[in-house]
Amino acid sequence: MGMPSGTELLIIFGIIVLLFGAKKIPDLAKGFGKGIKNFKQEMKEVDEEIAQETPKKVETTEETASAETPKSTKQA
Repeated sequence: MGMPSGTELLIIFGIIVLLFGAKKIPDLAKGFGKGIKNFKQEMKEVDEEIAQETPKKVETTEETASAETPKSTKQA
């Protein structure tokens, strides 16, 4: 089950023209394009909100050094 071939696409397009009429198809395509554009814009805004809400922790060199060095220096 792959992509439809050329003749299948023509048949599907013909059915769409019969259902909606030739004058309605540009309006449908325009509405579909606006919907996609709005969806992408909302996704971008949500990503920006998430980026602003999550504070980024910056580790200082003291925190990194104390976390890496062992507490005791005894050797077996």
